[in-house]
Amino acid sequence: MSSRSTESPSRDTRRARLYTRLFNDERIVSAATKVKLYVVAGILIVLGLVSLLTLWWSVLQPDALTAMDTAVQAWLEQNQSESLTLLMIIFTEIFGPIALPIIVLAVTVTWGVRSKNSWRPFLLAAGTLSGVIIVQVITRVVGRSRPPEDLMLYGIDGTFSFPSGHVLGVADFFLILTFLVFSRRSNPGWAAVSYIVAVVFVIGTALSRLYLGYHWASDVLASMALAMVIIGTVIAVDTYRTARVAGAHGSVPL
Repeated sequence: MSSRSTESPSRDTRRARLYTRLFNDERIVSAATKVKLYVVAGILIVLGLVSLLTLWWSVLQPDALTAMDTAVQAWLEQNQSESLTLLMIIFTEIFGPIALPIIVLAVTVTWGVRSKNSWRPFLLAAGTLSGVIIVQVITRVVGRSRPPEDLMLYGIDGTFSFPSGHVLGVADFFLILTFLVFSRRSNPGWAAVSYIVAVVFVIGTALSRLYLGYHWASDVLASMALAMVIIGTVIAVDTYRTARVAGAHGSVPL
C-alpha cells in the first residue's frame, strides 16, 4: 500500500516536469508590452471578422462584387506573359496543398526537436491546421463557384473558391512563424525584414491564384481577413499563456 502511494506522486512529478519542459515557455515582458500585444490581437480579430463577414455576406448577394472581381481578372488577363505565368505557377506549387504541408511539418518537427520546449512549434502547427479546417468548412457552406474554366491556366479545378486555401495557408504559416520567433527576440530590424518577406509571400501567392484564374479577388481578400482572425487569436493565446510581467505575483497558467 505504501509503495503504491510513493510511486504515484513520483509518476505525477515526472509527468509535471515533462509537461513543463515541453510546454512551459514563460517570458518576462513589461506591463505595457503585454497590453500592447492584447490590443494588437484584438484589433486583428475584430478587423478580420468584420472584413470576413462583410465579404461573406456580399458574395451571397446576387451580382455582388462582380464589378471588382471581373475588373481585376480582366486586368490580369491583359498583362499575361510566359515568364510571368511561369513565376505564378512556381508560387502556386511551392505554397500549394502538397508542398506547403511538407514545409509546415518539417519546420514544426525540426523546431520542436531542437528547441527547449514545444509550445511555439505546437502553436504554429495548431494555428496553421485550424486555418485549413476552417477554410474547408467555409468553402462548403458558401459554395461559391470559381472563375470560368477557360480562364484557368494550370489545369481545371472544380472545387469551390471562397475563400482561398492557398492564401490562408501561406499567411497563417509565415506570419505566425515570424511572430513566434521574434516575440522572443530584440531584433527589430530582422523582425521587420521577416515580416516584409512573409507579406511578399502572401501577396505573391494571392496574385498567383488570381493570375492563373482560380480565384476571384474577393476570395483572396476573405482569406487575408480570416488569417487576421487566426493570427490575432494566436497572439492572444500566446500572450496569455507565456507573457509574465516582471515583479507580478503568481505565474502564467500552465
